[in-house]
Amino acid sequence: MEKKLRRSKNQMISGVCAGIAEYFNMDPTIVRVAYVLLSVLSAGFPGIIVYLILMLVMPVEN
Repeated sequence: MEKKLRRSKNQMISGVCAGIAEYFNMDPTIVRVAYVLLSVLSAGFPGIIVYLILMLVMPVEN
C-alpha cells in the first residue's frame, strides 16, 4: 500500500500536523510541539504561512 500525505481526522485545527505525524509514524503531539517551537523561533510568520499552504494543498483523509 502506498503511503500518501493527507490531513488527518485527528485534528486540533485542520489536521496538518497530525497528518504529517501519521505519514512519518510519529506521535502527533511531538509534531505539534516541534511546529510551535519552530514557528516561535522563526518569528511565527513563516510558520503560519507554511501551515496555511499545507492546509490548502493537503487532501483530507478518507
